[in-house]
Amino acid sequence: MMRFHVLTLFPDMIEEGAHNSILARAMDKGLIGVEAVNIRDYTQNKHGRVDDYIYGGGAGLLMQAQPVYDAWEALSGKIREERGEDPGEKKPVRTVYLSPQGKVFSQEIAEELSREEDLILLCGHYEGIDERVLEEIVTDEISIGDYVLTGGELPALVLIDAVSRLVPGVLGNDVSAETDSFQDGLLEYPQYSRPEEWRGKKVPPILLSGDHAKVDAWRKEQSVLRTKERRPDLYEKYLISLEHPEEM
Repeated sequence: MMRFHVLTLFPDMIEEGAHNSILARAMDKGLIGVEAVNIRDYTQNKHGRVDDYIYGGGAGLLMQAQPVYDAWEALSGKIREERGEDPGEKKPVRTVYLSPQGKVFSQEIAEELSREEDLILLCGHYEGIDERVLEEIVTDEISIGDYVLTGGELPALVLIDAVSRLVPGVLGNDVSAETDSFQDGLLEYPQYSRPEEWRGKKVPPILLSGDHAKVDAWRKEQSVLRTKERRPDLYEKYLISLEHPEEM
């Protein structure tokens, strides 16, 4: 089982988002686990606050180091105990901070993360999180794109979804993941279902031929053409991979 542990101020967002569709079925089968930990439960502030004003001035509030660290430490200890690890070893648990300043998330990163047994996902809010605790606990900083959201919960769910579908058995048919866009550096080919004709548009005849070799060749050709048209940046990388496969 692969387990996602989300440190958040809004655990309901994670719970509600994860307990649907394919993710919910994967959890029911014991293939993945999703746990939301409320950072507020670890604050020492008598009013339950987890934020304060920023040193040096500036707009907004900043999440404080103490509640984030204490929540992370308690969670890490629990994970190590569940793994049966020696408490004295303090083996680090991979911890991802969802931030617009991080490395942009990709299929390649999703594949790498899918090989982990446990992932801690840290969701920021307000103007972010005190830098000192990030330096102390974060192993990876990941962004889902060059824009700013109100918090890290939606990016965390995006990451959970993308990584989970690479866990064996989650999709039911693992071939589905192998033919997805980006899996081989190309966008996915166009696909069709019944009826054979809809609003005057017909399914390409090659897909009705029953010749699997020709169908595969057509799909690869369409993937290349679609990538060239819609994502020239990916197409350039694809051409380089053909010329220098050892470098990719």
